This record gives sequence, C-alpha cells and structure tokens, in this order.
Amino acid sequence: MSDHNGRTPAEGAFLVVLATRNPDKIREITAILRDARVEVADPADLPRWDEPLEDGETLEDNAYIKAKAVYDATGVPSVADDTGLEVDAIGGAPGVRSSRYSGEGATYESNCAKLLSDLGETSARSARFRTVVATAGLDDAGIAGGDFDVDGVLEGEISSERRGSGGFGYDPVFVPNGSDRTLAEMTSDEKNAISHRGRAFRKFAAEFSRRLDAS
Repeated sequence: MSDHNGRTPAEGAFLVVLATRNPDKIREITAILRDARVEVADPADLPRWDEPLEDGETLEDNAYIKAKAVYDATGVPSVADDTGLEVDAIGGAPGVRSSRYSGEGATYESNCAKLLSDLGETSARSARFRTVVATAGLDDAGIAGGDFDVDGVLEGEISSERRGSGGFGYDPVFVPNGSDRTLAEMTSDEKNAISHRGRAFRKFAAEFSRRLDAS
C-alpha cells in the first residue's frame, strides 16, 4: 500500500502513521517499535490533520477518536495511544483528563505542580499509568480481524517532588514499583523497557504481527 504522497513502506514492513504531532511521543514510540513489522510514517510526509476533540469518557474512546481522525485525513492506517495517570488518593484522578489536569493551557510542569499540591503531605501515594493503543484503517487494508486495541499498565507511586530531566509528562513525579528513581531519572531505554507505553506498544506489535501473518 502507499499513502497520499505515493510513499510505500520498506520491504517486509507495513506503513502506519502515529496519530500524534507530539515530538516527545513520536520519538518514544518510534524507539519502542524499532523491531516491529511496521514503518512509522513521518508526519511531515503526510497531509496536515486537525487535532480531534478528545471528548471520550475513557482512554479507549480517546485513542479510537485520534486514530480514526488521522486515518480519515491521511488514508494511511493509523495507530493512536491515550494515557492516563490514576492516583488512588484522589479517586483515580487525573485519569482520562491527565493532559488537561491543570486546566486550559496546561503544561507538563503545571500538571505536575497541581498533582503535588493536591496530594500535599499524604503518605498514600500509590498510582499507575495506563496506556491504551488503538488502530484505525486495518479493516480497509485487509488485515485479519481489522482494528483492535490493547493496553499497558505500570504500577508505582507519586514522589514528593519533581526529580530528573528525562521523559515528559508526569515522568518526573512517578516512581515505578521496585525502583527508587522516577521515570525522568531513567535513560530512554530503561524507561521504555518497563513503561506503560512500552508495554502497550509491544502488545500492539505482537498482535499486529499475528494478524498480518493471518491476512
């Protein structure tokens, strides 16, 4: 298959577009998928798409919303993820609103600051990251079973302060179980080996390869 610009994937690979223009996520996901049977399209090679309104009630909803919007705009099978941080002490928040937790114009820094402020001095700081990966366009491409979704979970706790300069999002305040470092204090390879996003995209790669073989 080829995209709207006539580009075809490398031999043996299947061309997909990541439904994001966030350079941090593109870099991380591309690294996770480097051994998968997919070639990630460069957004610069594709038609411009409008960011869809992520108004779903669940991570699954939002992942499918993003994947479908990008597939409709580009004609290339699309893969999208949506991630939520669930903190037990505040009822599972910020959850599906993780990227907008501190309000309109939220940034990585403002979201982390609000979370630390909301938790205050509480010692109950258990939390988990959950990523859902969803596809769009696999039905039209003739892939066995069509579109699907998978998820990945990383358990941990929220630190009392920001630590580390790597990663993005809530990484500076999230300490995975079994570690004394935040995700932001790890190398990208260390993080990808254990992260929620790494787990979800490796599940995606395995399931996609199985369906590709069955097609």
